[in-house]
Amino acid sequence: MNVGNFNIFSEICNVFQFHKYFKMIIEQLYDTGLAHGSYVIISQGKAAIIDPARNPQPYYDFVKQHNAQIVAVIETHPHADFVSSHLEIANKTGATIYVSKLLGAEYKHVAFDDGATINLGEITLKAMNTPGHSPDSICVLLVDNEGKEHALFSGDTLFVGDVGRPDLRENVGNSKALREELARNMFHSVNSKLKKLNDEVLVYPAHGAGSLCGKNLSSDLYSTIGREKQSNYAFQINSETEFIEALIADQPFIPKYFGHDVMLNKSGAKNFEESINSVPRIAANEIEAGILIIDARPQIDFRKGHYKNSINLMDGGKFETWLGSIVSPNEPFYLIAENVDKLESIIRKTAKIGYENAIKGAALFNGENKLLFTGNELALEDFKNNQENFTIVDIRNNAEMKGKKIFKNTIEIPLPELRERIGEIPLDKPIMVHCAGGYRSAAGASIIQPITSLPVYDLSEAVLTF
Repeated sequence: MNVGNFNIFSEICNVFQFHKYFKMIIEQLYDTGLAHGSYVIISQGKAAIIDPARNPQPYYDFVKQHNAQIVAVIETHPHADFVSSHLEIANKTGATIYVSKLLGAEYKHVAFDDGATINLGEITLKAMNTPGHSPDSICVLLVDNEGKEHALFSGDTLFVGDVGRPDLRENVGNSKALREELARNMFHSVNSKLKKLNDEVLVYPAHGAGSLCGKNLSSDLYSTIGREKQSNYAFQINSETEFIEALIADQPFIPKYFGHDVMLNKSGAKNFEESINSVPRIAANEIEAGILIIDARPQIDFRKGHYKNSINLMDGGKFETWLGSIVSPNEPFYLIAENVDKLESIIRKTAKIGYENAIKGAALFNGENKLLFTGNELALEDFKNNQENFTIVDIRNNAEMKGKKIFKNTIEIPLPELRERIGEIPLDKPIMVHCAGGYRSAAGASIIQPITSLPVYDLSEAVLTF
């Protein structure tokens, strides 16, 4: 097996793993913002794409580079954490979409369930129904022309070090199921199907560390069945009851956009560039009063001046995840950035989670308009010596709060819940907001500031000194 690195494709990928078996190519395209891995498989000029991201262009570029034709697009399940381009790719290339019949897809497709196969040049792709993360989850097993199993494209069923969370389909999707039922299904998928695969079979998951589709994902982007048998907790538990309890416990929060994306992927999204171009580009003075503004500028610029109803959600590695965690899918909002390139970047990130239709307008910041100011400079030594004089708001996730309590007597409200629970914060002392490293606290402080005339401080990266 040869392994090499390739250059970045567009804005979606910054890590690639490349494997060749004989005349076969497997390419992993990895989006760090959503910790999402998708795949291109090529054999004898025929290409299949598994779990593609919203922007299809990197896939077109790659198959063109290898003089291949896209003939199949496979969805392992209707994804909750990103919008897929499966329908757009099929419409443009004539490729067939393959999904489980249990998905209830509203677009033209071919059912791909246990026993179904796709012939791709010298290889065969076999469907494996593996319910657990969702009722309609499948894995795709790659077999060569001699019948040898080479790789498993495991979707959100199997990750490196983890399996998919079972609590996302209780209220959404064609097939709904309680988390206990799906956890039980996952136990049987692991024991009756995954454990029976050969140890040397490569595992290519749809997500890595940072994804909210599991709780214990490794930063490694691929693995083997043998390694997972040895190190993945889900392969170590032989009791069904204990497995269910372990899988359900301590799962991360569910972002507001997850259910929205399941349904959008079930029906198929609009073309990416068409959706991007439909977002109104406006001047800042066209922003209507009373509508939420997502200001993606750096915190230091936001504090110097910003518009009313603004949340400082800085452009960064997890912008789209936090946008979909703080803002509901059908809530209209404006986007603000400091320059054209940044503005176009955050529009594209917004579209990755299917929120582009909620954008009322995208504008460059204009300091001449009427502004609100956040001029409170952090007196760090005063806070260190007199913490009792502050209301401390911890906006980390529940699992983080359980793991380590940084300060005593804090108000604990995770950032995704802060807008709804803001009334729980006492307004009798200056407020100090903190997270684990600094990024989220800027958003949290900007959410709290409008409800009080008291100073609201963002501890930012200084939290790392405690």
